[in-house]
Amino acid sequence: MKLVELIKNLTIELQDGPLDREISGIAYDSRRVKPGDLFICISGLKSDGHLFAGQAIENGAVAVLAERQLDTGGKATLLTTPDTRSALALLAANYYGRPSKSIRVVAVTGTNGKTTTTHLIKAILEEAGKKTAIMGTLYAQVGEIQREMQHTTPEALEIESFMALCREEKADYIVMEVSSHALQLQRVAEIDFNVAVFTNLTQDHLDFHQNMDNYRAAKLQLFQMIKEEKQNYAIINIDDPWAEEIFQAATIPCRSYGIKKRSDYQAGELKIDLDGSSFRLHYGDKSLMINMKLIGLFSIYNALAAISFALQEGIDPGLIQSALARVEGVPGRFEKVDCGQDFAVIVDYAHTPDGLENILQTSRELGKKRLICVFGCGGDRDRSKRPLMGEIAAKYSDFCVVTSDNPRSEDPHAIIAEIIPGMDKVEKSRYAIIVDRREAIRHAIHLARTGDLVVIAGKGHENYQLVKDQVLEFDDRKVAAEFLRGKVK
Repeated sequence: MKLVELIKNLTIELQDGPLDREISGIAYDSRRVKPGDLFICISGLKSDGHLFAGQAIENGAVAVLAERQLDTGGKATLLTTPDTRSALALLAANYYGRPSKSIRVVAVTGTNGKTTTTHLIKAILEEAGKKTAIMGTLYAQVGEIQREMQHTTPEALEIESFMALCREEKADYIVMEVSSHALQLQRVAEIDFNVAVFTNLTQDHLDFHQNMDNYRAAKLQLFQMIKEEKQNYAIINIDDPWAEEIFQAATIPCRSYGIKKRSDYQAGELKIDLDGSSFRLHYGDKSLMINMKLIGLFSIYNALAAISFALQEGIDPGLIQSALARVEGVPGRFEKVDCGQDFAVIVDYAHTPDGLENILQTSRELGKKRLICVFGCGGDRDRSKRPLMGEIAAKYSDFCVVTSDNPRSEDPHAIIAEIIPGMDKVEKSRYAIIVDRREAIRHAIHLARTGDLVVIAGKGHENYQLVKDQVLEFDDRKVAAEFLRGKVK
């Protein structure tokens, strides 16, 4: 593709060099530049791509897009534009021929529940014979092809590349998690979304957004950017305190789901135990009995979101029932670790105050004897949630083991020190501090007796631990299973 074609509709402030250069690819990481590429200088949270333009040219970049004038030594065409982040989204869409226009794209956003909801939607669509791609926290997948992603919602270049692959694979739908970071950083600005699903909004990512108002504003963007076309709509959890603002902000028709408040798709007759969940869905003058292997009230909410979407899409209710009945669960989401022990062990990704409360409240309601919780908080993230999570853990648990999560650049002891004041607010709270996460899990399992329930929260599906600049192999599920096998011998 010629450079002049690639930059169509892009505001160019300065041009130094020809526009008839052939562009063979786009890169924003100088280390990944190949001969013939356009290099886009992105000012990131930790580094500035403008500092690496020279390296990109050495690696073969024939054009550079920047926000300020740079010296290319005459080896590459220099273009400047006011905002290279939004430019990346536009140029990536142009380069790959805007694949989202030819596939129905479903966006799921919210603080908690995005991963499970996208997987449930995918299961229902596939039950209905629709080839469905998925993109989110765990991976991006279409058919048998799977790509690992660095973020819940990757950069625009990776999104458009994957969507182009989905178009080649003749996917009918793409179901993707859309994070607040992606919305604010313009990663999805050029995607033609058809459906937006809102799960909930609770405290998270305030290290990035600074406050809840900014966080909410980022989420609202999704419901304002979808084109007002007949087939486009939104699905909203009406029980969430922020639902009304979503309804008011949305520029497309909205349908609601819920349990507490009257909604278009409403669940009643709820039953939850360690074997699964069931409820009756009421919509219009019809009802539908849903039985799932998934556990917890939060799972019912996630299922409601998926069912609401499916019924809006005209999918047969019987297919919805059969799809949800077969879903085994999502890795690291209220995932049972069973080695034949006489107590329950659950691993979950809960890493927000609301997420942790949902998991522990559900665990408490399951009627087991003691609830033992292992948890910590991530480093280099919102510090204000640490005492909140400590208080929640102490409130619902009979005993807590406070440990390290992904400390990143922070001292794990310092992180724990900010958790403990929240725990001390709860009268008669009982806890132990064991910084080593492996030892913390061992201790919790050692404490467990017949009928108890152990919840290991925070990392879920992750198979690593981030310590300083190291990525260490660590999987809560494997570690728990190792100690469980030793205990049941």
